[in-house]
Amino acid sequence: MRIARFVTDAEPSYGLVTGEPGEGTITQLVGDPFYQGIQQVPGVEATHQLEDVRLVAPIIPRSKVIGVGKNYADHAKEMGGEAPVSPLLFLVPNTAVSGPNEPVTLPSFSEEVSYEAELAVVIGRICKDVPVERVPEVIFGYTVANDVTARDAQRTDGQWARAKGFDGSTPLGPWIETELDPEDLTIIGQLNGETVQDGTTADMIFGVPELISYISQAFTLLPGDVILTGTPAGVGQLGAGDRFDAEIEGIGTLTNHFRN
Repeated sequence: MRIARFVTDAEPSYGLVTGEPGEGTITQLVGDPFYQGIQQVPGVEATHQLEDVRLVAPIIPRSKVIGVGKNYADHAKEMGGEAPVSPLLFLVPNTAVSGPNEPVTLPSFSEEVSYEAELAVVIGRICKDVPVERVPEVIFGYTVANDVTARDAQRTDGQWARAKGFDGSTPLGPWIETELDPEDLTIIGQLNGETVQDGTTADMIFGVPELISYISQAFTLLPGDVILTGTPAGVGQLGAGDRFDAEIEGIGTLTNHFRN
């Protein structure tokens, strides 16, 4: 199933997406599927054409976004470092989350902002100290992320909070896919229509089960928490007026434009 958040002329609602972009529909769900399950609102007025609604970020985490750095060996190499021996974690505030087709404002404190197409895991249950073999039980689904990074601040600050946590720096979308095997998915990043990233989740140093188990040893994970799993090689700089498309096999394409 594909679960999205959308706006017509009211507050954002969750919806169940069917069909393909441009031809699909979205049917409003009752309340919050993370806490109330997936129940469709009855009646034909609850269903809209996708082209008639505005999709927003499929989840605004109540608690946290956790990023994983240098989780692809080729990306670690292009950044001038060695692959980590254990997952390299960082926290991102929920104010960094933005949605599909939402413009992202480049931060005034940075002159070197780059894109990072990533698979994001969305947690579905309260959990702690999850064994690797039980990780699938706590996952709600998967979405596409762009871990937009102020690379110069990342180098100079000594930690990554400002570089990866500025407002709007974590676009998510277009929806959450609940039925997906994350082990070998193609990740494509396109800058202004040119392919700049072409990788696969099979090349992760630490796969999704290992990551979630490791993270849950440190943090209690809550429904709606988001885990960014790292980016393949090919990262590069963004400028005002640029468009970046992050596409993951089995989910869809997340598109954002960038401005000063």
